[in-house]
Amino acid sequence: MRAHYADLWQAVARSLPDRIAIRTPQDAWTYERLAREAGALAGTFARRGLRSGDVVAILLHNRPEFLITLFACVAAGLIPVPLNFRFRAGEIAALLDDSGAAAMVHPTSLASTARDAAAQAAGDVLLVSVRDDDGDAPGLPWAESIADEVPLPPVAPEGTELWIYTGGTTGRPKAVRWAELDLFEGQMFPTYSMCAMPWPSTSEEALDIAVDPTTPHPVTLPLAPLMHGTALTMSMNTFTLGGTVLLTSSAHLDAESALRFAGEHGATRIVVAGDAVALPLAEAAERAGGSLGAVTSIMSSGMRFSPDTKHRLHALGELTIFDLLASSEGGGLAVTVTAGVSDLPGRPRLLPTAVVLDNEHAEIQDLPGALGVLAQRGALPLGYHGDEEKTRAAFPVIRGVRHVIPGDWVRVEDDRHVEFLGRGSAVVNTGGEKVYPLEVEEALLTHPAVADAVVLGAPDPRFGEIVTAVVERSTDVTAEELLAHVDGLLAGYKRPRHILFRTSMDRTPTGKVDLVRLREDMIRDRGEGASS
Repeated sequence: MRAHYADLWQAVARSLPDRIAIRTPQDAWTYERLAREAGALAGTFARRGLRSGDVVAILLHNRPEFLITLFACVAAGLIPVPLNFRFRAGEIAALLDDSGAAAMVHPTSLASTARDAAAQAAGDVLLVSVRDDDGDAPGLPWAESIADEVPLPPVAPEGTELWIYTGGTTGRPKAVRWAELDLFEGQMFPTYSMCAMPWPSTSEEALDIAVDPTTPHPVTLPLAPLMHGTALTMSMNTFTLGGTVLLTSSAHLDAESALRFAGEHGATRIVVAGDAVALPLAEAAERAGGSLGAVTSIMSSGMRFSPDTKHRLHALGELTIFDLLASSEGGGLAVTVTAGVSDLPGRPRLLPTAVVLDNEHAEIQDLPGALGVLAQRGALPLGYHGDEEKTRAAFPVIRGVRHVIPGDWVRVEDDRHVEFLGRGSAVVNTGGEKVYPLEVEEALLTHPAVADAVVLGAPDPRFGEIVTAVVERSTDVTAEELLAHVDGLLAGYKRPRHILFRTSMDRTPTGKVDLVRLREDMIRDRGEGASS
């Protein structure tokens, strides 16, 4: 089923105006207020010259203004583009230029970063400042942007898109272009199947489900950042079901506060980012007496979610854990579902539209023991913004059917179960954030004391992987000096957590290095407790 998110959300707001759509520790937004403020913001953008097809960058933490801006954009035909709030000004400016953003919504706590990014960008960028501290508010204050009573367009324009920047495996972040209608169709499984509900076939049926008092309306607490696809889409799906999204409005994870917030307002579903978020949550619950309250499901995707952490969560109550293997380009590909300790460690199972392909692009998902790459069919993105070559490579047409092949290798088991073998690339996935080694290597090499550098991922029990670097020095320099240098150039999560110094990389005449050996040396050096 294909539908416009904004049309359905407006219909829910008309039918259930007083139902709570968003709640923070300080305030609450009914569906009527959500639609009203989204309409006012859309009207402000229109008065400032933005038109359908223009891009609005969202540089926000998990705050109500994030979802209000999203609603305003998809209703008015603007393109919402979430940006990583950990990025430095230069990194943000590059994405503003790449996307051609006409506006950017940001918190005052990131005012200097937003101002510097807008100044570096090639085009004019309207800044809208959301006050979250006592700092400067450059541009248009949020309160002014939602002050006027402007109704939302009654019907969302055709061609509305949402872009999600992904670190990918081949270089700088690139925007995956999702048509809104395709994204809605691609979210049918997590929206309805994960709540044990039948799929609607029309928008009218979807509205009936959302307003039906017997529907188990979810109360969703996304603890993973909304800039990540899973937290964002699960929040959007919550609105589709007429549920409530709980937002901590904090830039940092405070597991104890989040746990209290979830308990006070009856959270039924929590979205995490693997062990990096789930483990502190489990530890906080254990310290508080061993309960997650009304929570019946936990969802994660994009990073390591260990059986040990899942065991600790299952021990806290009767809940189901959905561990998704997903990508920005293809949505969900496989899911590991565990309903209790006895189900652990669990087995990934292909979602209905996923297949496994061999080297000849033949489907082998029904051949136990076969090795291949995961692929997705059905509702897919339009492609990568501004890169037709990469779009053709990532979204091949196979026997007349368009697919996406993110690059995940699996071994086929029985009944559409698979064993995940990894991704055939050098990308480092640390706490759900993708880091491309070349970018960090280039930053290290700008220091005059660095003669050579190789960046790679090393295993870590909490974050899955951490960024590490092997460095060949030309003159004396300490690890602390190099880390401070990189910290001024790149987002903090890209900074190496450990540096191993070597007198030589032992490169071959063609410039290659033995990455396996370097990784083994790195793991050994970290294990021996060498100073970083």
